[in-house]
Amino acid sequence: MFNPFEAAVFYFIFVFSTTLHEAAHAWAAMRGGDLTAYRGGQVSINPLPHIRREPFGMVVLPVLSVIFSGWPLGFASTPYDPAWARLHPKRAALMSLAGPAANLSLVLVTALLIRLFLGYGFFSAGRSSMAHLVIAEGSGWESLAFVLSVFFSMNLILFALNILPVPPLDGSGVLPMFLGRDYSMRLQEVFAQPIVAMMGMIIVWRGFSSIFRPIFHFAVDLLFRGLL
Repeated sequence: MFNPFEAAVFYFIFVFSTTLHEAAHAWAAMRGGDLTAYRGGQVSINPLPHIRREPFGMVVLPVLSVIFSGWPLGFASTPYDPAWARLHPKRAALMSLAGPAANLSLVLVTALLIRLFLGYGFFSAGRSSMAHLVIAEGSGWESLAFVLSVFFSMNLILFALNILPVPPLDGSGVLPMFLGRDYSMRLQEVFAQPIVAMMGMIIVWRGFSSIFRPIFHFAVDLLFRGLL
């Protein structure tokens, strides 16, 4: 049954987490000497510049997917100068890593908050689903438990998904760091081909659930370690 409160929480956490992810990309690119995203206003946790760049991926698709599937699906992007990336493959790799690192940071912060509330007895372990890792009694605590559960799970998904070394995901941008300039330039040219990106998304679409499942269970085991 459609729950407006839960749908709103899903959407706003998606927007916040995706905005922080893209802002981290933009900030790292700026620090590395590429001002493309900075000039577009994307070195910001204000979601509006990111929504203006990808209105379908940041608004239309996630809203529709929350309504019809119960979980937001969407995408965003940060502009950068390909010539800069070819000249500075290590800086470009750090830019690619910055987005997933932002999501991992949110996972860790949320985990600390969950552990704090578990330790004081406000929450108890749920594990029934990604949206109900912890549960609580009372409307206020129950809502907070739901929000923190979604924050933890969604940012873990964004981290695990984007760290995969498959184009067009961020992990593919890290590979040139381990290659010489000539090979990194060739690899960047291959990954920039639309057909390669399409094949990569098909592979991820078919296999991500199998990859993410053990990651999720491992993260939850760490989250509850010593408390159960």
